[in-house]
Amino acid sequence: VVVMLTAAADLWWAMAQQSPLRIAQQPLELPRAARFVPRQSALSLHWLVDPGRLPAYAQAVAPAKQRRDARDAVQQLRDGAFALAGLEFSDELADWIGPQVSLSLLDPAPGEGRLGWVLALSSRDQDGAKRFLQRFWQTRSLAGTDLQISRYRGMGVISGRGALLGRDPQPLATALIDDDLLLLASGRGVLEQALDVSQLDAMHQLGDEDLKQRLNQLGEGVAVVTASPQALSTWLGMPAELVQHPDLEGLVAALGFQGADLSVDGMLRFRAPVVSAGSSGAAAAGEALLSGAGGDAQALALLNNPSALLQPESDDPLAQWLGPVVLAQLKALSAPAVDAITTRTDGPLVWEQQSQGWLLGTRAGHPGSEAVDAALQQQGLAASSLEADRGPLTVWTKLQRKRSHGTDSLQAQLAVALAKNGNQEWWGGSLDALQQRRDEKALQPRLQQLTALADRETRLPQQLALAAPLSRAQLREWRPWAFVQTVAGRSLLEPVQGLALAVGPASSSDNATDREQPGGSDTLRLRVLLN
Repeated sequence: VVVMLTAAADLWWAMAQQSPLRIAQQPLELPRAARFVPRQSALSLHWLVDPGRLPAYAQAVAPAKQRRDARDAVQQLRDGAFALAGLEFSDELADWIGPQVSLSLLDPAPGEGRLGWVLALSSRDQDGAKRFLQRFWQTRSLAGTDLQISRYRGMGVISGRGALLGRDPQPLATALIDDDLLLLASGRGVLEQALDVSQLDAMHQLGDEDLKQRLNQLGEGVAVVTASPQALSTWLGMPAELVQHPDLEGLVAALGFQGADLSVDGMLRFRAPVVSAGSSGAAAAGEALLSGAGGDAQALALLNNPSALLQPESDDPLAQWLGPVVLAQLKALSAPAVDAITTRTDGPLVWEQQSQGWLLGTRAGHPGSEAVDAALQQQGLAASSLEADRGPLTVWTKLQRKRSHGTDSLQAQLAVALAKNGNQEWWGGSLDALQQRRDEKALQPRLQQLTALADRETRLPQQLALAAPLSRAQLREWRPWAFVQTVAGRSLLEPVQGLALAVGPASSSDNATDREQPGGSDTLRLRVLLN
């Protein structure tokens, strides 16, 4: 019986180790290939799980009716990514590639227009990379590539200019490190630069202690991404006001899987504590507002101190990032009441976008009906009282001329209605929007998105959750998403069910280098969840 139980336990353990679901439980650590990645890389990606198991993972977590399509989509995306480097994953890599893949993009040298790149591939055995190199250069030699074989810093380097038949010739160079790590670069000069960097701990990422400490704070993930300020603009589409901040050092982020969802947990690093810490009671007040919200919202946002976010001359990275986004939404709504409320709110504010219109929630007296009334009067709106089922409302209306059946009449058009509920004030663009606030169950999908973003200790103060239609619309306009779809060779929007984002200053426990000061933080924390 003991033998049988032991054998069963061993079999169960072996099956659990081979389960594709295990790839989501990966501690973040820099691979050995990070020794060949310069700290000044424009963009770097360290993939920490076996790329051959990704399609099986997608199939395992997808709904039953979508499993085959999910597997095919991820397989095409993986194969397309390696095809950018001129590699055929199934034919050239699948039988030997290991679980760690690193890519670094290097800014072009003065006088050169091409972006340099270095791809590092780990091997599962001592002979896999050697066999690949032999076939790789033999195939390209037959296709007309002129090979140059030399040694650099004790490493054998093979370089040439050519490609497979039917493809444009491109310069390539390879080096084999300790028989189980292969470097493939966009040219001999780029490869020699990577080999030079590997000799000095102060130059490569593996010797960056600050980066290691930040990865410990991020916890688990399947990939590590770093980006320079220029790459944040060029590759990730972040606003120019943020990436041009004089103190910005760059981004460190972890990509992870939460079932079928993709998560991003990142840190924007600054040289000085320039991120405003905010008030200590804002988080509790924001949570109270969320608990009082309701309705079938397509978009739900929790903004802390929106009046500061909308300061055009602010040096706070939060204002430089989120300010233009909020202003764009205000312009799209064309609602003077929303502008009057958000620009005067110095505490937390809940913003819902429903089919019945917009809904805002604030603390009582922040900004207060008097301040809003003064601003709306300048827009030609007049305040009055209205009795409703759940108590009196304050409404602001504007008289408009209406022509019907050849006769003119005046009609009061509602701009905003205010309902007071204890220490909370709720502003609605329509009476229906205020009425829908009582339906707490309808808001649960958006609240669950925000809950999934919460840290073990605290929530980040600026939060946003979008339903499927708005998520797809935002991703469609995002430059990196268009690039990923091009690599995959197909649209990836249909499976998207939601998008959630949270941003705020890092807490003291998140600050890996203890550079936080009472006036603010040197790290802006970012969390994203794509359902």
